[in-house]
Formats: sequence, structure tokens, C-alpha cells
Amino acid sequence: MAQRRLTDFFASRRPGPRSASSRAKPIWSTPSPAKPEPRTSACMVGGRRKRARQPAAPVRDEPSPAACRRLRLPADTVSDPGSPAAPGSPEHCSPRKKTKKAAFSAGQLPRVAPQEDKVPSKVTSELKSCLQRAQELGARVQKLRANAQRNEAGEPNVLEAERHPAEPCGEKVPAYQRFHALAQPGLPGLVLPYKYQVLAEMFRSMDTIVSMLYNRSETVTFAKVKRGVQDMIRKRFEERNVGQIKTVYPTSYRFRQERNIPTFKDGIKRSDYQLTIEPLIDQEAGNMAPQLTASRLLRRRQVFSQNLVECVREHHRAFLASLTPPMVVPEDQLMRWHPRFNVDEVPDIKPAELPQPPTAEKTATAQEVLTRAHSLMSPKIRAKEAQKQLAQMTRRPEQEQRLERLERLPELARVLRSIFVSERKPALTLDVVCAKMVDSYHVAMSPGEMEKHVQLLSQLLPDWLSLHRIRTDTYVKLDKAADLMGVTAQLDRLAHVEAL
Repeated sequence: MAQRRLTDFFASRRPGPRSASSRAKPIWSTPSPAKPEPRTSACMVGGRRKRARQPAAPVRDEPSPAACRRLRLPADTVSDPGSPAAPGSPEHCSPRKKTKKAAFSAGQLPRVAPQEDKVPSKVTSELKSCLQRAQELGARVQKLRANAQRNEAGEPNVLEAERHPAEPCGEKVPAYQRFHALAQPGLPGLVLPYKYQVLAEMFRSMDTIVSMLYNRSETVTFAKVKRGVQDMIRKRFEERNVGQIKTVYPTSYRFRQERNIPTFKDGIKRSDYQLTIEPLIDQEAGNMAPQLTASRLLRRRQVFSQNLVECVREHHRAFLASLTPPMVVPEDQLMRWHPRFNVDEVPDIKPAELPQPPTAEKTATAQEVLTRAHSLMSPKIRAKEAQKQLAQMTRRPEQEQRLERLERLPELARVLRSIFVSERKPALTLDVVCAKMVDSYHVAMSPGEMEKHVQLLSQLLPDWLSLHRIRTDTYVKLDKAADLMGVTAQLDRLAHVEAL
């Protein structure tokens, strides 16, 4: 028995159709210089030539060892032994790929399960959604038609009512306030709403602060009370809450607007109005100045709580009257609220009106002053304006021309006097005077038009200016000693009267 080589074991473990024969050792021969070297297929790996392996020839057909038999692939997946691939060739691949290639080469195709004629689930869902959308659109069209018919008949629109449902006013109340009555310990009774209990706590704190300030004879202002109450209850305390307290307990305080109260603050001036609070206390015999004692504070607190319960009773009576059938419960026998009566949804208490500081009129701008002055014009001035407008509408052209000449006379009177002063003569001819006035006046005018102005001036002021006809010439004589300011003022007055 021939001894096996160590390399035969590795050849038997290599997968493939070849047998587990021993690997033959290649015969290496040195090529002779006379014969050319035969070309062999080689792969270039990293720039180095590699010779192809020669297939190993089987030495003998002997059974493989047990380990090799366990690692050998099944016979039905092995390709035809007639076409093996060289281990070192590029066609050599992994056993799984090699098995698949062998199966296809043998004509064995993979079995495919016959598919049933079914619709994909994706298409079915799309069809269902389209059908549902079509149904919704159809229902919407029917609603629109019904709403159109209701609008024609004058009925309210149902679609708009569904689109804009009635929402409660204000923000949503937190749950600890909406269900405050359900969380109260002990047996159910006439429990107050959460907001009413907060108002009762505000009244207790306000009464405490007011008693401290009132007992030491200090003026109680809202600014002082607000700061103290907010420090006690850790909640906001505004004038609205004071108005609610006044609604629940009208005879608890007296409110006034006063000023000249020392505040010792930079933000509030002494001259500003402030809301003052004075507790209303029954006058007792023998006491000059009543005090807010602890017993009085307790009594006032009880009165305030009873008034709050009475407010809730009114809403409860309205709720019982709205039931079917309506219910009537005597007030002295009512021990708890109706089970369906939501105590925490009782509406807020409407705040009462508090005294407001008087409004002082302040002039802000010049436009406001002019507007106020125009509104305060007397009826007489308005009547004169109306008369002037009426005269302008009914004035004839001759009157309009005379008014224009009257408006020019004050200036012409100054020019005329300057001419007589410069000439140093008591009288001048009318032609010379008109020519010199045309040259000195700032408006272009003909000598004939200037002569008409001089004649009008002599008619209005004959004592100051006079015309004298001597032979063929007309002489103008002027009183240079007369006051020129008085003359111009008289001419202005005449023009104003003519305009009216």
C-alpha cells in the first residue's frame, strides 16, 4: 500500500466536482535555449507574473476519508464533472454560486409557486379611501342644498352653526377650580364655588388690613390695601375685586376719591386723587371713636359668607325652575345642592361702580385751543360772517370796483402826502399829481385810473384833500398839518363798512 502525501488531505477537502485524489507534484524542467518557451495564461497580480496551475491528475480511485465525506456537497447540486473550473482561474467562485450555476446548466429551473389572481392590498385601500371621499362630498353637497333652501326660507344656516359652535367666553377654567366642590372633605352641603371662596378670602384679608390702618387713625387708601392683601393671599387684587366685594356686602365700606393725602412715594403725587376706604361701623354708646375689634371682624366675615351663599341660592333656584318638571325646595329645608347643579360654573359676581376721580380738562395742543375758541364764538360774530357772505354773493360789479378803490386809498394817501412834502407847494395841478403818483405806486395804473382815485379821496375826506377848478386846470390842495395815521385809519374804517 502506497503511503499518502500530506497535500492529498487538503485536495480532498477542496469543494468541487473533482475527486479527492492526491495532488500531483508538477514536473519542473528548464527550457532549452534552442526551443522557444511555450506561452501560458497567467494573471498579473501586483505587476508580477503568475503561472496557471495544471490540473492534478488522479492517482487512484480510492474512497475519501470520513471527514472528507461529511464535507462533500450533495450529488444533485454538483455540476457536471465534465466541465470543472480550475481553482485558480477567474471562473472559480464560492461553493454556493458554483452550485447555482451548475443547477442552471443542468437545465433545472427554480420552481415558482403559481400566483393567484389577487388585487394588491395597497390598491384596495386606495379604492376604499376614494369611495369614502366621494360619499363625504355627496353628503356635503346635500347639506349645501338644504342650507340654500333654508336661506331662501329665512331659516338659520345649519352648516355655519356646525362650523362655528358656541364656545364659552373667556379662557378655560382649570380643573381644580371646575371640580372644586367635588373635592371638599366631609358630607356634601351648601359648598361655595372656588371663585367665591377666593373672594371671601380677599374680603377677610382686606378687612384685616383696613382694621389695622383704621384703628391707628390712618387714612386707608386702595394702594395700601392692595399691597397688604397681595402679600397675604399671594394673588392679584384689583379694583374689580373691590367692586365685587361692594356688590356682595354694600354696607361694609364707604368709598371716596380724595387728594392731598401723604403717600411718601415718588409715583403718586400729593395732588393726585386716590380711592379711600372707610369701614362702616355701628356707633356704640360711650365710645367716641369706634374700633374694628376681632368680634366685629368675625361678624362681618360671617355676613359676607351668608351673602355669598345667598347668591348661589339664586342661581340654584333658577336651575330648579328650568328642570322638567320644575322643582321647588323651601330655603330653610335646603341642605345640599341638586346633584346635577354644577356649583363651580356659577357666573362671576358683577362688580359695582366705584367713585372715579374728576376729569380735568387739559389743553394739549394749539389746535385744540383754536378748535375750542371756534366752538365758543358768539352768535353775533357768526351772524356777521353770514351777512358778509351774503353781501359778496349779491354785490354788483360797480360796487365791487368801488370796494377795490377803497382798499387802495390808505396807501395812495401816504404817497400823495409825500409828493406835497417833497414839492413844498400848497397846491399842485391834477395832471402833475397823477403822473407822480403813477410813478410812485407799486401797482401799474394809468393816469386816468389814478385821477378817479384822487377824486374818490376828495369825496371821502374833503377837509384833508380838496380840488379846485381854475380856468382850464384843476388844482389839488392838501392839508399837510393833518395827522396821517388818523387819515389812513378813517379810510380803513370806511372800506370795512363798505365791504359789509
